[in-house]
Amino acid sequence: MKRLFVYALILLATAHMPVSAQMYQQKMATFLNHLDNYYVEEPNVDSLVEIGIIEILKKLDPHSVYMNADEFKKANEPLEGNFEGVGIQFQIFQDTILVVHVISGGPSQKVGVQDGDRIIFVDTAKVAGVGINNDGVFKKLRGKKGTKVTIQVKRAGEPELLEFHITRDKIPIYAIEAQYMATSDIGYIKLARFSATATEETKAAIDSLKRKGAKKFILDLTGNGGGYLHQANALSDLFLSAGKLVVYSEGRSQPRISLNATADGNFENGDLVIMVDQNTASASEIVSGAVQDWDRGLIVGRRTFGKGLVQKGYTLPDMSVVRLTMAHYYTPSGRNIQRPYEKGSDKYFDDMEERYNSGELFDAGKMKITDSTKYFTNNKRVVYGGGGIIPDIFVGIDTTWNSKYYGKLVRAGVFNQFVLEYVNDNRNTLEQNYPSVEKFIRAFEVDSAFLQTFYDYAKGKKVEPDSAENFSKSIPVIQMQLKGFIAQNLWNTSAYFQVTNPIDPIYKKALAAFSDGSFQQLDATPATPLNPKKKPATKKIKPKQTKKQPISK
Repeated sequence: MKRLFVYALILLATAHMPVSAQMYQQKMATFLNHLDNYYVEEPNVDSLVEIGIIEILKKLDPHSVYMNADEFKKANEPLEGNFEGVGIQFQIFQDTILVVHVISGGPSQKVGVQDGDRIIFVDTAKVAGVGINNDGVFKKLRGKKGTKVTIQVKRAGEPELLEFHITRDKIPIYAIEAQYMATSDIGYIKLARFSATATEETKAAIDSLKRKGAKKFILDLTGNGGGYLHQANALSDLFLSAGKLVVYSEGRSQPRISLNATADGNFENGDLVIMVDQNTASASEIVSGAVQDWDRGLIVGRRTFGKGLVQKGYTLPDMSVVRLTMAHYYTPSGRNIQRPYEKGSDKYFDDMEERYNSGELFDAGKMKITDSTKYFTNNKRVVYGGGGIIPDIFVGIDTTWNSKYYGKLVRAGVFNQFVLEYVNDNRNTLEQNYPSVEKFIRAFEVDSAFLQTFYDYAKGKKVEPDSAENFSKSIPVIQMQLKGFIAQNLWNTSAYFQVTNPIDPIYKKALAAFSDGSFQQLDATPATPLNPKKKPATKKIKPKQTKKQPISK
């Protein structure tokens, strides 16, 4: 009877809908009613409805998705900027929860938990040597603010387990992974996500680096998959002067909405480079497109992902959520940078593999222009849409240093395992000898003896080079990765990038752009200010018709 009542509500809700909508909803309600009443076995109608929604969305576009209530909560945590838990970064190491880093100011730090502690008991349950996985740790340590949990840890040098009583609290998830002075006058900022605090953090980072002497900036958006649209607008505002169009969106049921810069920017003048790659997407592309269209800075790297669709979440009666694409967004010059998806979602997400196989990730000459319409930046430079943001300076992937042995080391997780054990055994000595990241970078050396220790460790993990392989070309990268991971374990992720960025080809080119004359390409006679009145003509894409670092707690 309860389900029949639900079906009745569905039918009543169609009273003021267009005839076609009424017919389809009545058809679905009638079908579910028959299924519930007459099917040979008791059907799981809730599950079938979910399957139906998911399959319908697959026919629309690759970014309209359905999430149940739990999935939606987990997906939103990185964007909301916090979760509730005990405040540690951990990894499962030798079947034990190893505290890689205690989050500054978090509840675990307040009671005395330290980096390198191994959690043996959570409340009365033993969690070491029992095969616990990441989800198991989440269930044990995450919880609502104000709730309490007791842990017992094994600490190096302590004969007995140490017990800590922790009151869970809100734990921040930072949008910025790294910030430091790349040179005496160039500041570097790596933004990982466009979360609710992205603009606030970036603005603070710019001000902090300015106080250290920064007059030019690198904004690293490589691997940044996006986030909130309003954060993309606000962050672009940091670099653009008041009144300039940042982005506009428009859809079948949404009239044009234009977002413009204000006078709130704190780096509206000065050389700017944005680093991008094939995994730079969505909100990151809005910022890159706005900066490029206004000739405000240089985009360096590889063609971006190509997501020009805007989603909005709609809550369903059981608190599940369907995120529907409700508009296209356009850069100031009028470009929509969405990649074609008429061949279906599977083909759409295989695009990265196709870029690799075609050679595009190595050679700019093999880059595909899917929309030949020419758009123009403020200074009359030609740009294209239909397939991501094409960088002003292309940087291909460098594979000259790669080897089968290096690949084995990465796939087996040997770098991380070795460094965790090394830092855990030598933490006090390392902290005494290297009190700062800067001294560590200058003085710590991964020499031949250290490398041999690492190779022996890898051999013990059944990871060895092929007998005929000369992996010497990988040695500089192996050395840098080891040093970077040690820095990360001693300090934070920012230290990792400070150590390893000098071998990143995009970073090297970004630094060089400030002094090699690359900025001259931005200079030209300004054209008519960018503010397209109409969205450009675009090919209508029809839906296809057819019969996948430390984890925070």
